[in-house]
Amino acid sequence: MEMKEQASPLTLARALGDVTHASPLLHKVCQISGLGGEDLQQWLLKCAVQRGAGHYRRTFPTHLPPDDERLSDEEIGIALCLGHHTYDSHLIRAAAQLLSSSRVDPQKLARLATLERCESVLLHIADASARQDANRQPWAYLRAHLSQRNRRTLEALLHWSRFVSMTGFTRAGPGLRIEWLQRHEQPAKDPAHAR
Repeated sequence: MEMKEQASPLTLARALGDVTHASPLLHKVCQISGLGGEDLQQWLLKCAVQRGAGHYRRTFPTHLPPDDERLSDEEIGIALCLGHHTYDSHLIRAAAQLLSSSRVDPQKLARLATLERCESVLLHIADASARQDANRQPWAYLRAHLSQRNRRTLEALLHWSRFVSMTGFTRAGPGLRIEWLQRHEQPAKDPAHAR
């Protein structure tokens, strides 16, 4: 009897020619969510969508738990970019939209990116952002503060156009309009009106 080898799924780390590491964030996310594998990826994407990455809205499996505020936006964004996940460009794109927010702390994001070995992915997003606006935060901060020595050739990653919305028609008529996919911010609730 011959045993067939199952091909292991292509992870983001393998797609980038890298290896995975013992991730404290992955451990925390798994503990909080109670999930692993594809379910964990779908849950992280669901959390990002609920927090404002609306471009990636879809129907998620009903068995996924609700979002958990014990995880910061920075942690959700970085968790979407972990090399442990099966390669899925939607995770990286949702991370880019979620993290494109004035609510994101660039210093915390840079620390997490370094700790979780996601510098290359975030620098790739930051470079794509610079094509539209070199001063957009937190991406300008990351370009200035993340180590360039860990930058890899990222042919496996997305073309800059996958982080934007493009239209060939504007209100003024035909013409190219390109907009970076910003996070959809929910207005802060007024505590005086909360019940």
